Amino acid sequence: MGCRNSKVLPEPPGDVTLDLVKKVDPPQTDIYKHFIKGDGSGSRTGVLAGGDERRPSSSCQAQAQADTPTALAHTPKDPSKPSNPERKKVAKYRAKFDPRVTAKYEIKALIGRGSFSRVFRVEHRSTRQPYAIKMIETRYRAGREVCESELCVLHRVRHTNIIQLMEVFETAERVYMVMELATGGELFDRIIARGSFTERDATRVLQMVLDGVKYLHALGITHRDLKPENLLYYHPGADSKIIITDFGLASSRKKGDEFMMKTTCGTPEYIAPEILVRKPYTNAVDMWAMGVISYILLSGTMPFEDDNRMRLYRQILKGKYSFSGEPWPSVSNLAKDFVERVLTVDPSERLTAGQALKHPWIVSMAASSTMRNLQRCISQNLLKRASSRCQSTKSAHSTNSSVRSTKSHRARRDREKELRELNRRYQQEYDD
Repeated sequence: MGCRNSKVLPEPPGDVTLDLVKKVDPPQTDIYKHFIKGDGSGSRTGVLAGGDERRPSSSCQAQAQADTPTALAHTPKDPSKPSNPERKKVAKYRAKFDPRVTAKYEIKALIGRGSFSRVFRVEHRSTRQPYAIKMIETRYRAGREVCESELCVLHRVRHTNIIQLMEVFETAERVYMVMELATGGELFDRIIARGSFTERDATRVLQMVLDGVKYLHALGITHRDLKPENLLYYHPGADSKIIITDFGLASSRKKGDEFMMKTTCGTPEYIAPEILVRKPYTNAVDMWAMGVISYILLSGTMPFEDDNRMRLYRQILKGKYSFSGEPWPSVSNLAKDFVERVLTVDPSERLTAGQALKHPWIVSMAASSTMRNLQRCISQNLLKRASSRCQSTKSAHSTNSSVRSTKSHRARRDREKELRELNRRYQQEYDD
């Protein structure tokens, strides 16, 4: 949706246990060699390929993770004819690729970048199949941590609604992750572009995402950064599936292992109350994010939104949202019931992914709704919010450009102070 402000929570203080990634020393051998295929196919049996990489993910575990691109982005208008600047960029980075990679894949375009990584659209030389390659600089510890975190999840998953890792190459200083390429664009970009969007369409979207989330949770994987930007259409066609991307913040445990997480992380507008109060939490935080996504999907507006971070956190902790304004009067009560059962402050009362898939609104695919076309109202709300964010971002950049570094450090300290103060003020209320 353009001009999004990818705000993130601050790093947790030193007394908080970090369980996001495993710290390791750079290996002397290629520990990922079992992923590399020698048949020239560039893919695993039964795995689909396609797509494209995106903008940096939000993160709070490390500065590198905060602006490292993770899953997918938009393809250039005419990828077969890149502009001169694009060709220069590709030429600049092509020399950094390991010969094993360039022997198998033709580097086409740079489509994403972060502090320790670059994402390229590539083409398999034998099959001409497009893929995305994420090149991570692992000579830096933060880059290694990001890589370990994402690989820990991606090498375990194989689901139609989850981005697939095809193969991995490693050198002493870099890791190259070959992933399927999603070319269908982001969820809300598609809604704005189409002529019709009803509650039934919303349930189709939610069914796919919930099915993927249920699969992840069954494996002991918690995404921890579910949001519309991380839900991409696989291809531009009307029948395209949706895939979940961006596992830079994911936490992974053994299948069936009961565990609690402590890391304070996520995108503020989608973060669950139990994370804000810094109590151990479960994969129920993903379902809170699904509630936020469902609310936006039906209205084009955010359930919790405020430029002031403290006020935003108060709204979330109280579960303070409403079904006022357009198009809510035209949305069915069953749809509102679904949102309410997922946006529940008490995580023990929140629907699980499996329970959400059995909710009458999802099961019936909104059969009892009016089937009113919500597209126009949703699009207007989305575009209005995007425009407001653009103006706010431009104003902030214009005002702060000369003192950006100083203000960045000051803002981080202020956010840490905010969160500590908020935690103290609401700890007793949460316990009660």
